Amino acid sequence: MWDKDAVTNILKTVNYPGFSRDIVSFGLVKDIKLDSEKISLRLELSAKDPTLPQKLKKSCESAIIKAFSVKPEVIISLKKSEESGPSSESTQLQNVRFTIAVASGKGGVGKSTVTTNLAVALSKILSERGYKNGVGIMDCDIYGPSIPQMLGVSLQPEIEQNLIQPVSHFGLKFMSMGLLIDEMTPVVWRGPMIMKTIQQFSQNVDWGQLEVLVVDLPPGTGDAQLSLVQTIPLDGALIVTTPQAVAYQVARRGAMMFGKVNVPLIGVVENMSFMDLPNGETLYPFGKGGGQITANDLKAPLLGQIPMETKLRESGDVGVPMIIGDPKSPCSLAFKKIANSVLGLLESAKK
Repeated sequence: MWDKDAVTNILKTVNYPGFSRDIVSFGLVKDIKLDSEKISLRLELSAKDPTLPQKLKKSCESAIIKAFSVKPEVIISLKKSEESGPSSESTQLQNVRFTIAVASGKGGVGKSTVTTNLAVALSKILSERGYKNGVGIMDCDIYGPSIPQMLGVSLQPEIEQNLIQPVSHFGLKFMSMGLLIDEMTPVVWRGPMIMKTIQQFSQNVDWGQLEVLVVDLPPGTGDAQLSLVQTIPLDGALIVTTPQAVAYQVARRGAMMFGKVNVPLIGVVENMSFMDLPNGETLYPFGKGGGQITANDLKAPLLGQIPMETKLRESGDVGVPMIIGDPKSPCSLAFKKIANSVLGLLESAKK
């Protein structure tokens, strides 16, 4: 015979598709009803993937049948916008044309540097093309928010009509946890708090009209990534890696998460690719070819290779993006090339 604890424990073996975390810990199981002959479950989702309810229903049925030899009744309900204000598709993002995520499998590959310079490059290109709406950055790297440092801003955002006003600088709108906490305060949060913060950034920030919103994700695959996919309708993801195997192997695994939740891969960016010496020699400190290997394995284009330049590191430290401080440098030209490719791929996918 079964009881609620036994059924709950079985459901803890059912993982959210594409993740190693179970549906109970994600809070998706809202009700369990039992009688002598029947097990009824109710799950509540806010994901945009239309195939997800059926996948979870089959997984729950299979687990319960295996454990108790009875087929359960599984009801999947979707959150409605009137339940708690804006739901999975935030009203504050309705005027954003494209939303893309910048992700990496591991830290230390320069993901935030790529995010910052890519956003500035996109803004410049769109302005040159006559677009009135600009570009925004949503810094979802909760534990290591570095976008404010890279943009040279420490101002706290203001609130107008119950909406947080994103800070504007270098023609960008951006929001980051780094603007809301003291720089000496560590962020020691569990999953639900991360999810709530990402929801706040998408639902309670007045993003206005934007052509592109670039979302800087924390490295890896976990609560932040899942919350983002459940909260924001992404048009694609950009994967950042460095050439060495220890980086691209992790990036490759992390990128596969997006495919499992139906977010298309825009392409791969290889950072710290090479170093040009004054004597004309080219060095490859982290090896060669990792970005292309990653792109081939993911069946996505390699959008560009960012060289190693001391000025790129310095630009992040002083808060002036390289593409603004030295627009004709090899790094800046690489970022412009990547930005043009990203825009082209996004616009082609919309047609």
